[in-house]
Amino acid sequence: MNADGAPQALTADLALPALLEALLFVADGPQSFSRLASVTGASSAAVQAALLELQEHYATRGLRLQRTRDQVQLTTAPAITPYLELLLGVGGRQRLSQAALETLAIVAYRQPVTRPQVDEIRGVNSDSVFQNLLGKGLVDEVGRADGPGRPVLYGTTPTFLQHFGLNELGEMPDLLTEPAIPVADAEQPAEPAADSLQSERDSQPAS
Repeated sequence: MNADGAPQALTADLALPALLEALLFVADGPQSFSRLASVTGASSAAVQAALLELQEHYATRGLRLQRTRDQVQLTTAPAITPYLELLLGVGGRQRLSQAALETLAIVAYRQPVTRPQVDEIRGVNSDSVFQNLLGKGLVDEVGRADGPGRPVLYGTTPTFLQHFGLNELGEMPDLLTEPAIPVADAEQPAEPAADSLQSERDSQPAS
């Protein structure tokens, strides 16, 4: 720091990508782009460019940058998951039921979305399914809709990205070419979208 306590200016020895990497490493959750710009003193465009550089750097490594709306966090690559589970002595994630997959796909592609909107699309009540997804941290409240009662709006979370082996929502398959979102097997590296979804559907009865 400088004599007045302010952080030193970015230099060749303290490049923005390295600084962002360190900040995301110690952060306890996703950080907004505006927050990162404020802390580093860099412009939003510079932060975005530095994050892109980091993302390319991590392409062949064990870490990934996950983007959710206007936030980003540092996480491990999906293929590393089974090794982390062995190291930490924890079991694999439970697979999702057909009802959970349907609900999660609707939220993922239409977010932000209300629970009544999801019910209308599915044609059945989704209360218990939502409670399950909320409990697993795959969806969360992201705001309130305008209109009578101001119903809660739901969206996906960084945990959703990690579960399905995605770095950002933009990597979800096109609905015109793929049946639904990919499902990552907790005991294997992430599979191609269509094959992964089919394997999960085959292994779980509808609930």
